[in-house]
Amino acid sequence: MQDDLPRVCDRGTKCNAQGYKVSWNGYKLHIDTADCGVPIAAILSSASMHDSQAAIPLSHLTAARVTSLYDVMDAAYCSAELRAHGKDLGHVPLIDHNPRGGEKIEFDPAEAVRYNERTVAERMNARLKDEFGGNHVWVKGNTKVMSHLMFGLLALTVDQLMRLLQ
Repeated sequence: MQDDLPRVCDRGTKCNAQGYKVSWNGYKLHIDTADCGVPIAAILSSASMHDSQAAIPLSHLTAARVTSLYDVMDAAYCSAELRAHGKDLGHVPLIDHNPRGGEKIEFDPAEAVRYNERTVAERMNARLKDEFGGNHVWVKGNTKVMSHLMFGLLALTVDQLMRLLQ
């Protein structure tokens, strides 16, 4: 499945939390993170690829490495196929509902508490960019970019494990 994902350098665009479009040239790193902030698996793709296209290959990588109980994803991943795939893996899919012009479906109170753990993944992504070189990649080619990012991810993993020991 990973071989089918696009890995060319191109232009990506996303809406940020304030609703403004942010664009960049290059690639996008998709990371699966444990509740404690330790990265489990990562896939590099073209910047233009939608995040949800990496969800199934990434979930298979993660399932081969750890036993997980939940799939916690934001509204960009809202689809019946991803929910069904999570259930096929024996997980509870906690995917924020994207109303797409309809009515928003809220989580049950217990699911809402569990969904709030997703902020750990956001913090881990921010730390990779700000503290471990993810924002300043000056190499060409997907293999070199992935190597650069994986060194940063390795250092972040060690740092996070050291924090857990304290």
